[in-house]
Amino acid sequence: MIKFHEYHILSILLLFLMIGCSDGTIIMEEEEIKHNLINTNIGEAKNKTKSKEERRESINKAYNYFITLEGSNPNRIKTIEEISGVYYSLKDYDTSMKMDRRMLEIAISEKDSIAMAKAYGYLGIYYRRKDKLDSAFKSFNDADKIYRNFDNSNKKDPLTYSYDHGKVLIDLAKLSRKVKDYSESEDLTIKAIEKFDLSGDNSYMPLSYSNLGIVAKELERYEDAVFYHSKAIEYTKNTPKDTLYAVLGNNNIGTVYKSAKKYEKAMEYYTKALSYYKFLKNRPKRLSLLLDNLGYVKFLQDSHDEEAFSLFQKAFKIRDSVNDVVGLSTNNLHFAEYYKAQGNDSLAKSYAIKVKEATRIVNNNVELLQAYQLLSKVTDSDEGLGYAQKYIKLNDSLIKEERSYVNKFARIKFETEEKTQEIAAISRENQLLIFAILGLSILFLLGYVIFRQQQSNKELLFEQKQQQSNQEIYRLLLSQQLKLEEGRKMEQHRMSEELHDGVLGRLFGVRLSLDGINQRANDGFTESRNVFIDELKSIEKEIRLISHDLGTDTLSPDVAYVDVVESLVSDLCTVHKMDFEFANDENIDWETIDDQKKVNLFRIIQESLQNIFKHAKAESVKISFDYVDDKINLTILDDGIGFKSSKVKRGIGLKNITSRVTQMNGVVDFISNQDSGTKVSVGIPI
Repeated sequence: MIKFHEYHILSILLLFLMIGCSDGTIIMEEEEIKHNLINTNIGEAKNKTKSKEERRESINKAYNYFITLEGSNPNRIKTIEEISGVYYSLKDYDTSMKMDRRMLEIAISEKDSIAMAKAYGYLGIYYRRKDKLDSAFKSFNDADKIYRNFDNSNKKDPLTYSYDHGKVLIDLAKLSRKVKDYSESEDLTIKAIEKFDLSGDNSYMPLSYSNLGIVAKELERYEDAVFYHSKAIEYTKNTPKDTLYAVLGNNNIGTVYKSAKKYEKAMEYYTKALSYYKFLKNRPKRLSLLLDNLGYVKFLQDSHDEEAFSLFQKAFKIRDSVNDVVGLSTNNLHFAEYYKAQGNDSLAKSYAIKVKEATRIVNNNVELLQAYQLLSKVTDSDEGLGYAQKYIKLNDSLIKEERSYVNKFARIKFETEEKTQEIAAISRENQLLIFAILGLSILFLLGYVIFRQQQSNKELLFEQKQQQSNQEIYRLLLSQQLKLEEGRKMEQHRMSEELHDGVLGRLFGVRLSLDGINQRANDGFTESRNVFIDELKSIEKEIRLISHDLGTDTLSPDVAYVDVVESLVSDLCTVHKMDFEFANDENIDWETIDDQKKVNLFRIIQESLQNIFKHAKAESVKISFDYVDDKINLTILDDGIGFKSSKVKRGIGLKNITSRVTQMNGVVDFISNQDSGTKVSVGIPI
């Protein structure tokens, strides 16, 4: 039996209608048929008993019909919203986003603010899924702005939008938490809870209190965190999600106690979560997570606990069976920590390398940091130093990225508020114009003056409050940045001291012991020991240089800049047995020079000396600072073999010097000919 395509059926029906109906009736009948076909196909697409391909075919048909009568469809916003929802359920997120954009365009053309806010919210969800955090924040913030306008104008019943507003607020809160702006996340979550409470719909309450619990834990308010996670569990009692949130909530509470180092309490709550075995049996990823968490707190309490290792193995076996790549990475990290605690550095290193390699797939920078830190402790000195440096570089990069997103979010919010104020100002001006035209009497004029004065007072009060809020936000951001920077500096300083006072001291002790043996023994191995003594001296020199490099990331305000630079030149030239001359122009007031410029000049000298030591084969170097025409001129001259000018741009060191000079709006020249030395001239405006 031949099955006609729906378009063919539609054509036949239209043909019959054209035979027996007038033109107007034909158009009405055609539109009614299309409306029915749209609704039918949307219904078919929502039917989850059908295959994914059948559902996709149905929703494509619905959209094609929708296009043909979009202009005459009175419910086109609702229809396009339903079509977008079906595409989203089919995980066709890009097409769903296109439908959301079309929904926004229609809402703007029809001046439907509620639909505009919904469309912005859907777009925010799409961008968040794509990890475009700034675009997601802007979309959610645009939706929030519309809802706040409803609050301020009192033109709409709050019950009609408070639930949707709450969802937008909790999405903003999760974004703020992701970039570690915990205070903002907490404030937005509390506002979201107020909106959900007003709407009478508690479906998002568990998620909201879970977010508050996570934020409170990060802020080290552990009692509050336990309270919030308990509230999340309470809200789902006697609901279809009660078991799910009982498992999630008890796991979260266990994690809070783990962070508070109350390991017995942590084990108690992880065990509670594991008691829902029937539920977890069909959810292997959650089961393995809980087993791993329980094993880890046992390990933290007693690093030699064999049960902890057994739980790690059980979790690993489950995760391996379902190919849980993310979970396997976490398991390998815990194995690495366990073997390190047992003194088996070889196995610890092996598992830590697995974590490092897996992070390229799972994109978990937190675990990558932990892997680098662990590898720096279980590998030999040179390799360990390399991992330590990678740890510092990645940590700095993550801090910078988080700070960048916080600044972007603040700027988007500020620009939105600025536009809102401009629109409000235009609206007030229009009102004043109308009052002026209608002002036919002294009474009306007096009323206008009073009204204007009141408005000015409100504006002034609002501006004062806004300024206070901006100042507080700026203070908090600055405080957070200072703390992060201070922690980074302390860690670098600590590593410098560890290398200099610990590793270097031990190497020095070993070398002295070998020297002592050489002095006492006459066994024919003196020459061999001398080779190893020289090698130890070379290692000491490299560690001293690395320690010096780590310890000079910033310049101490207690030491004169010229002394610091001269000390650097003296130390490096002494180590490499090279003569040097250093001169400083007394007319340069270094205390007034920007710290960043001083650090860059310091690094340029350091980079240039390293290039000379490695490549120049020089016997002496001359370094001088001169002050000419409001410029600081740095000259570095060596008597080495030089290089061909055609290869100047190939060296990474020279590129680094050029980059630093460019940052300071200066100029740099590299003058060299083969066998006639090299001259580096840098000019920096003050």
